[in-house]
Amino acid sequence: MTETAAPACPECSSEYTYEMGALQVCSMCAHEWSLASAEGETDVGETDAVIRDAVGNVLADGDTVTVVKTLKVKGNTQPIKAGTKVRNIRLVNGVDDHDIDCKIDGFGAMQLKSSVVKKA
Repeated sequence: MTETAAPACPECSSEYTYEMGALQVCSMCAHEWSLASAEGETDVGETDAVIRDAVGNVLADGDTVTVVKTLKVKGNTQPIKAGTKVRNIRLVNGVDDHDIDCKIDGFGAMQLKSSVVKKA
């Protein structure tokens, strides 16, 4: 009985990886990837999905976006009002579909969902 070796992590090149369902996981840096996407891709570290705003425009790092609906903020009495401009966004893989990391004047650093912003 032969056992196949787990592939090295594409992020940190660690050999300490394991399989979790359909994904491979690195125990050193916690990077997760799919073997199917790793076979056909030349740059495995890049995200496969394109992040789009509420109206379908493709977002990129450094873009300026406008909030399209009023958002309640936990721990703050004032909401983020519709029409608020957010400059210099950064695209991330956040928690609960939050894929924009930004800093909003008067509120500080936070993450937003791309479905509540539009490209300015």
